Amino acid sequence: MDGFASLFSAFGLASAAGFNAYVPLLTVGLVARYTDLIRLAEPFDVLTQSWVLGAIALLAVVDFIADKVPVVDTAWHGLGALVSPVAGAVLFASQQNVLSDLHPALAAIAGLVIAGGFHGGRAAARPISTATTGGLGNPVLSMVEDVLSGLLSLLAVFLPFIAFGVAGLVAVLLILAVISARRAWRARRARPRLG
Repeated sequence: MDGFASLFSAFGLASAAGFNAYVPLLTVGLVARYTDLIRLAEPFDVLTQSWVLGAIALLAVVDFIADKVPVVDTAWHGLGALVSPVAGAVLFASQQNVLSDLHPALAAIAGLVIAGGFHGGRAAARPISTATTGGLGNPVLSMVEDVLSGLLSLLAVFLPFIAFGVAGLVAVLLILAVISARRAWRARRARPRLG
């Protein structure tokens, strides 16, 4: 990939990691292992090893289940606050030719911030969903996040320019949704109670 395509791919993968850390890691590892679309330099080529792919796949299954179970999902999100930014840093830094080989530390910081930002928006929406639906909306929200992570991961690998646009649109929508939900929550709490 050329510089801008690599940059947009890195942005899309880091964004995907904010929603589900394991899906983009697994996507990059599998594509790099079985195709020539992605070439991972050391130390990132470890993502192509069988035992690493197996561990990531296992964690992806655990994540898929844990994030759909009330109460467990809250604890899992706490862990995700650490895992998602780290995955974003690894994914962003792993992309070669990111604008003429951006310094690895800067690439890692960029991935950390992007994935952390998306995870933060996701984490801000979850308590609102819990409070307004009694937790029943959380599995649906989790499924949407998983699908979005998968879509962004595939777009980042195969159509990086579109991935960048989709990630930007999702970021704007996520910000607007959180602002709107917080306003509605505050208005609901501010209403005087009768009786």
